[in-house]
Amino acid sequence: MSKVRSVFDETVYGVCAYIGRKLNMPGKNIRLFFVYASFFTLGSPIIIYLIVAFWMKLKSMVNGKRNPVWDL
Repeated sequence: MSKVRSVFDETVYGVCAYIGRKLNMPGKNIRLFFVYASFFTLGSPIIIYLIVAFWMKLKSMVNGKRNPVWDL
């Protein structure tokens, strides 16, 4: 069960942890902000969350290690 939870934390909460590292805040506080803001604004922070998640995935794909053309 702990293995499933750690994978879930890395994939779902990765955005909050990333924002927390950038702002020097705990990821837990960022998650709570998203939850409360979603209730008060009828879900608009979820759109921001998905945009940041997409941006992080795109950034990791672009910055990933590439094989040189000559190493076939």
